[in-house]
Amino acid sequence: KRQPSGDAAAQSARRNVELKAKLSSLDEARQTAEQVATRRLGVQQQVDTYFHCPCGRMKLREINQQSAQLIWYSRPDHPAARGSEYYLLVVLDPDLLKQMLTAGLGVRQVVTKRREIFLYHTVRIHLDEVEGRGSFLEFEAVLGPDHGEQEGTHRVAFLRKAFKLADDCLLSGSYGDMS
Repeated sequence: KRQPSGDAAAQSARRNVELKAKLSSLDEARQTAEQVATRRLGVQQQVDTYFHCPCGRMKLREINQQSAQLIWYSRPDHPAARGSEYYLLVVLDPDLLKQMLTAGLGVRQVVTKRREIFLYHTVRIHLDEVEGRGSFLEFEAVLGPDHGEQEGTHRVAFLRKAFKLADDCLLSGSYGDMS
């Protein structure tokens, strides 16, 4: 069976710049999001099943019990805005895939959340209510040929200032790292 070359694999990887923070007031964050957002994308119920993975992180995301994606990503664990490389795969049979990955890799953590999604140009603003963990804010600046890392970092910095995020509320890991 033919394997993709390194170049083909690199072309299919996506990149973004991310920042995640713990919120003291979801209502205040929602008001700010409504003021700065260029678009509101709606609300999703998400269940992320994180699997043990030798490098990076891998999760199966089930959305509104209607669709699913397998997501692998790699990013540094520090609280500042940071670049992330990721792959997304639409999953047609999430129950079977979950059984296979559970059998082969084992489940590390399951995270259930309500995610309210806004858009500020190319930056997704996520207001997350994470079951058993609290309320969080996440920015994901999508990078691409027309939107480089410098632009993404600049937009995330603008949003950090607009949401008045102090250093001590920034998070370094993922929801799957929390216990």
